[in-house]
Amino acid sequence: MHAYRSHTCADLNSSHVGQTVRLAGWVHRVRDHGGILFIDLRDHYGMTQVLCDPDSPVFTQMEAVRSEWCIRIDGEVKARDADLVNTRIPTGEIEVFVRDMEVLGAAAELPLMVFGDQEYPEETRLRYRYLDLRREVMQENMKLRSDVVASMRRRMWDIGFREFQTPIITASSPEGARDFLVPSRLHPGKFYALPQAPQQFKQLLMVSGFDKYFQIAPCFRDEDPRADRSPTDFYQLDMEMSFVEQQDVFDTIQPVIKGVFEEFGNGAKVDQDWPQISYKDAALWYGTDKPDLRNPIRMQVVSDHFRGSGFAIFAKLLEQDGTEVRAIPAPGGGSRKFCDRMNKFAQEQGLPGMGYIFWREVDQGVMEAAGPLAKNIGPERTEAIRQQLGLGVGDAAFFLAGKPSQFEAVAGRARVVIGSELGLTEENRFAFAWIVDFPLYEADEETGRVDFSHNPFSMPQGGIEALDGDPLEVLGYQYDLACNGYELVSGAIRNHIPEIMFKAFAVAGYDEAEVRKRFGGMVNAFQYGAPPHGGCAAGIDRIVMLLADTANIREVILFPMNQRAEDLMMNAPSDPTSDQLMELGLRVLPQD
Repeated sequence: MHAYRSHTCADLNSSHVGQTVRLAGWVHRVRDHGGILFIDLRDHYGMTQVLCDPDSPVFTQMEAVRSEWCIRIDGEVKARDADLVNTRIPTGEIEVFVRDMEVLGAAAELPLMVFGDQEYPEETRLRYRYLDLRREVMQENMKLRSDVVASMRRRMWDIGFREFQTPIITASSPEGARDFLVPSRLHPGKFYALPQAPQQFKQLLMVSGFDKYFQIAPCFRDEDPRADRSPTDFYQLDMEMSFVEQQDVFDTIQPVIKGVFEEFGNGAKVDQDWPQISYKDAALWYGTDKPDLRNPIRMQVVSDHFRGSGFAIFAKLLEQDGTEVRAIPAPGGGSRKFCDRMNKFAQEQGLPGMGYIFWREVDQGVMEAAGPLAKNIGPERTEAIRQQLGLGVGDAAFFLAGKPSQFEAVAGRARVVIGSELGLTEENRFAFAWIVDFPLYEADEETGRVDFSHNPFSMPQGGIEALDGDPLEVLGYQYDLACNGYELVSGAIRNHIPEIMFKAFAVAGYDEAEVRKRFGGMVNAFQYGAPPHGGCAAGIDRIVMLLADTANIREVILFPMNQRAEDLMMNAPSDPTSDQLMELGLRVLPQD
């Protein structure tokens, strides 16, 4: 017999009754029933109940074991009585009577319990992650992650892609976040960078003639943490294709993503039709470029109904350039209590509040618009608003005014809250949308300086001629895939023509010498017959987070950092030794 086990803790059933078996695993739970010890023995695969009474030669040793001890047992498989069968586990028909046991690893007093559903502070869970990962929900999350990655790989190979590995140590590149820099010992004073993405390398692969590339790629970004974003590193399904247009990329990656969600979505509805929504429309309708389309609410511009109206605050705002009034329809939200609650929500988000109108029935068949706004603008204007928004008795609308950049994000969050509280957001569904036509540039509100808004390597729509006009009107062949309020995929058709690239960077204030200095490898390569190409990257962590039905990305990462980008388990980041700094020619300046 094998030194540690003849079967896993999920293998045994009634067909094994009478056999002598060997199991190894962790003591999940110990129960003493009047001198008979029942132990749930757990391994990665499942659970088996083992029992021991004073007739067992190792009864005294078994009395000493505690939760999370790692043990090996030998014993005889017995059938459970019919009324004691546990149908919730595969081994529920049997139990194993212990004849011999060995302690493989005793456990000290536990800082957190593996058995049960107790809640522990995240700091404790991350400090003792190896214990946290033993819990059933975490085991399932990590198995799900592994299975999703395997499925992605199979699907990419099946459609003709090959997997290639790109460098981890490379040069710094602007991808929208801060680099992690790595000092060079051989070249004192110079630094490598961990790649924010394999962006330049995958484009160089296209120049090299590898028509279809993919990789399960680690990416490193020194970012501020969020619930749906790791502050240090993450993994993505990275892909690139030659001789393609934007729609070709959509047609290639969409079946892969859809197939993964159908395979691992636990029966949830997966939308078959994925609309393409312009960035401009997404911002207007949903207040975000990653809308949750399970919520049917679309915001609308209603500025004309407030111009010259009796509501002076909005009327005066609309006299300023670049201002507008937007309405958030709220079907079923027509009560003063709900309206006041949403007004308070806006104040908590840093706005003065949200105006509102709600419609109620005052007599049979007679409808009335209520609320401060309705009184100020009068029945004719409120009726026009109601008809534009398609609302009726028992419904409401909320209003925000000013420059969209100042209230758009709050409006988007308010839309989410309204949809959730009024039961409008459809649960158990994955709703996808391609967001397209991103602006290539943006201007800093304080300085007015123009810079890239998204990906600097994207082809401008309209080619080089488009760069002669207003930079803020230039659109790029850039796209994101949104699902249930999260960005899952981001990509672009690449700017592969040096002349267009130099001009695109010049608009953002980078001269040719700077471009050659920062992206010399790619620029030089594009001089030697670069094909048209494009691709995208899908965030694996976020995809698994959605499939696992959790809002915290750390629940689907094996060893994540905490909110302060610290690894409490491995004590990182840590102080370098004096010898290390001397060897690298570095000195750490004291912080004030």
